[in-house]
Amino acid sequence: MDLIPKALQLLLDKDMTGFAGLWAEDGVAEFPFAPPGWPSRLEGRAAIEDYLRDYPKTLDIRSFPKQVVHRTADPDVQIVEFDAEGVVVATGKPYRASYIVVFETRDGEITSYRDYWNPLFVQEMWA
Repeated sequence: MDLIPKALQLLLDKDMTGFAGLWAEDGVAEFPFAPPGWPSRLEGRAAIEDYLRDYPKTLDIRSFPKQVVHRTADPDVQIVEFDAEGVVVATGKPYRASYIVVFETRDGEITSYRDYWNPLFVQEMWA
């Protein structure tokens, strides 16, 4: 599966439409640790694209210095660990966060994306 490097590159390119376009029409993005007021589940490519539309105005992601892909027994399921570095646009503060994402795909498109990020750290970045 080449979706993971492609997805990360689209984020670096700030191409949110292209990034959302990696999802199946009925794909789902889930954020199990989302704090109150943040979405915990997005259903469908259109909802994902809408959610991501202004992402580059919030975070200027400049690199992914750590990228580890864990293969599973199911070729359509991969677990990815990565660090994102950049700048919080509103404050100019440096940004570095670690993520673990479970990707499930069908026919080359993302059907399920579970993002286990640390919302407490992110909230501190905007303080």
